[in-house]
Amino acid sequence: MKSFRRELWFDVTARRQLINITPEVNACLRESGIQEGLCLVNAMHISASVFINDDESGLHADFEKWLEKLAPEKPHSQYAHNVGEDNADAHLKRTIMGREVVVAVTNGQLDFGPWEQIFYGEFDGLRRKRVLVKIIGE
Repeated sequence: MKSFRRELWFDVTARRQLINITPEVNACLRESGIQEGLCLVNAMHISASVFINDDESGLHADFEKWLEKLAPEKPHSQYAHNVGEDNADAHLKRTIMGREVVVAVTNGQLDFGPWEQIFYGEFDGLRRKRVLVKIIGE
């Protein structure tokens, strides 16, 4: 069995941002040479998420609105975690959206359903962030 590991780095230009990372993950898969196996993609930051969904701007706006209702950023004083920090909402949003995805690799391709794409969701950005891609198989 082969194993491939790569870190993808992103300059996140907003506090909250959804980035379609499917092209970068596909590039990793091609480089790995693995034809059959599993591809793990996970956020390397406690205030970020990796998830699969549709790349549609209205849906992304719905995510933002829904997450803000569940874990509003402000007032910062509403959170016990925000002693010297202001990102408790980001931790909660990450928990809701999940840490990682695992995608089957079949015939050298990510085995997606219709419209599925991999996203990095950042909830406390404005700095450089990373994602781990780990692919195992033959």
